[in-house]
This record gives sequence, structure tokens and C-alpha cells, in this order.
Amino acid sequence: MKSNWNYPTTMWVGKDRIKDLSIACKTLKINKPLLVTDNGLAKSTIVIDVIKNLKENNILVELYSNVVGNPTGTNVKDGVDFYNKNSCDGVIAFGGGSGLDVGKSIAFMSAQTLPIWSFEDVGDNWTRANSENIPSIIAVPTTAGTGSETGRAAVILNEETGVKNIIFHPKFLPSIVILDPVLTLSLPPKITAATGMDALAHSLEAYCAPGYHPMADGIALEGIRIINDWLLEAVNNGSNIEARQNMLTAASMGATAFQKGLGAIHSLSHPVNALNNVHHGLSNAIFMPYVITFNKDVIEKKIIKISDYLELKDRSFNGFIEWILDLRKKLDIPHKLSEVIDEKNFDLNRLSKMALADPSTSANPKKLNENDMKIMYQHSMTGELF
Repeated sequence: MKSNWNYPTTMWVGKDRIKDLSIACKTLKINKPLLVTDNGLAKSTIVIDVIKNLKENNILVELYSNVVGNPTGTNVKDGVDFYNKNSCDGVIAFGGGSGLDVGKSIAFMSAQTLPIWSFEDVGDNWTRANSENIPSIIAVPTTAGTGSETGRAAVILNEETGVKNIIFHPKFLPSIVILDPVLTLSLPPKITAATGMDALAHSLEAYCAPGYHPMADGIALEGIRIINDWLLEAVNNGSNIEARQNMLTAASMGATAFQKGLGAIHSLSHPVNALNNVHHGLSNAIFMPYVITFNKDVIEKKIIKISDYLELKDRSFNGFIEWILDLRKKLDIPHKLSEVIDEKNFDLNRLSKMALADPSTSANPKKLNENDMKIMYQHSMTGELF
């Protein structure tokens, strides 16, 4: 199956669509793109073949791969310098969330004079940007989780403060997205599981976020159903193209839906990712049941609606929690945060302050304070559900 979608941007979907990358460049009048990815992928057959194909089609591609798992401002700055030095005229953001976020940020920052932190997703900071001459972006995800390919933001670590900042501007949204399941076939089961749970967190928090956005709600609800149907299959049978395609789709849907908002799952995750270098999808998966139970009194009706849509055996709030716990167990995801970080490196006060200040906090269904963050962190360490 091959399809072309146009929401929220142009999306080329299906097996072997990566072969159309040169067409995407020509469509956007990109003659010398900078392909941005992480160092591991840069050495892979996938990227080597992509670069070869582009050059055979007279696309003068340059490669930048100074991208780490929790990407930093330095990664972006060095990438902008490389982009300008080589007179590139567009960006191909290629890889998992880190490669996509850095690629989008390089394209955006190549037209700016203010530092990247000036555009943190707070208030109307984005209006400070020079919107002219921001080059076109093509996004090619190789994991099914972050959905950064359909997002108008990037998460970048400020090394000076130790804080992961969400940088926002409408022109972060790529002009063309290529969703090719073949690119995800080599993902190991653990990464497939963690990124899949990241996609679930996006749709789940978007659906539970307050406010009126029926389009986001519908996309989130269907995204959760797709994950329920296909995540375990993608983990257990990684060669299943249909499962891989559905998980790519669900990831893009989650990021499309969370324009409505996220919540405390992400608020708690971002500081742990920044200070303890824990995979973002893994931390989201760990925090998920603790946050949902904390928010129970304001989201119970919505959770029951999700349970009905998934046709769970027990269509109650507790039945949904059991579904999450069972899914995590089948995916071999730890129940407690203390299983992935050393308690000696667990600075409760600092983490709680950072979590409260995180932009995701404002959309949590229940208004939060610093003590609430401490309670959820403590429960995630001990494994105690409310």
C-alpha cells in the first residue's frame, strides 16, 4: 500500500518510499541538502544507500552526524556552521527523534541571529524569530516513536543549565515527510518497545489534555488503537512490514495530536532524560501509570472512553491501568524508575523543580505544584501506585 497524505503536512507513505527522496528534493527545489543524522546511522547501509541514490540523481548532498541521543545546543550550533560553510539550501532530517530534532533546528537556526534558547516554547517567544529564508525540511523517521516529523518543535538540551528545552516555531514543521517501514526493520525489540510507548504517551496525554480540539482527540484515540493492535507484533516480529508501517503511522499521529497539549508524563521525563541520560520513550513508559492514577479524578471518564474504544475486557479506569501494566510487562519494560537509575543520582528536589517548570506541565489535566511532582517521582521509584 502506498498513499500520499496532506495532514498536517505532505506525507509520502509506504514501502520503499525512501527511493522518492530525490523527487522530494526536486519538488522543494533543494539542490544541495544537508542530511542530518546520528553518528551510528551515518555509518549504516541505509544512509550510505540514500546518499548514493541522491548523488546518482544529481542531488549534491552533504552529511552532518554530530548528533547525540539527547541532542544538545552544541550539536545544533555546529550543524548550522557546517550548513552555512557548505552553502546548503535545505535539510533532510533523518533518523530517530534526535536526528529529526537537530535537523529541524539546524534549518530553523540557519536564518536566526538570536540564540536558540530565545525561542523556547513559552508565551509568544516564537514571534522573535526571523521567519524569512528558513530552508525547506524533509523528514525521514527511522523509529516509530517521537513523531517529530509532524511536529512544530524540537527538544534540545542546554548544556549550561542541564535543562531540556522545547524550541518552537511553525516553520519547524517539515514540508515533506517520508514514512517508509523498511527503514525501521532493523530496530532492536527494546528500542521498538520504548519508542512505541513514547508514541502511546503522546496520544494518551493529548487525549486527556483539557481544552477543545476534536480533531486532535480523534487522531489520538485512533493512534492508541493502532498501538494496541500492532506494537507487540512489531516487537515480537520485527520483519512484519504491516506492523512497522502501522507503528510509524501511530507515531506521526501522536505528534499531530499533541498540538493540543501533553502533561506530567513528559514533565517528569524531560529532567530524567537530561540529568540521567535515560531513553525518553523508556522513561515515558515508566511514568505512565503513576501519572494516570494521579490524574484519576479528572480523567476517569476519558480513560473509560479509551477502554471502550479498545474493547478491553475490563472497561473501567482500573482495567485500563491493568492494560498498561500488562503491556509494559510483555514489552519487558521496568515498573520502577529505580530499576534504570541509581538512587544516588536521584536528586528529588532538583528534578521536581525542573518538572514543574517544564512546558508540558501546563497542559496536565490536573493543576500541579512542586510537591505533586515529588509524590509522582517517589511513587515511580518505589513502584507504589496511588
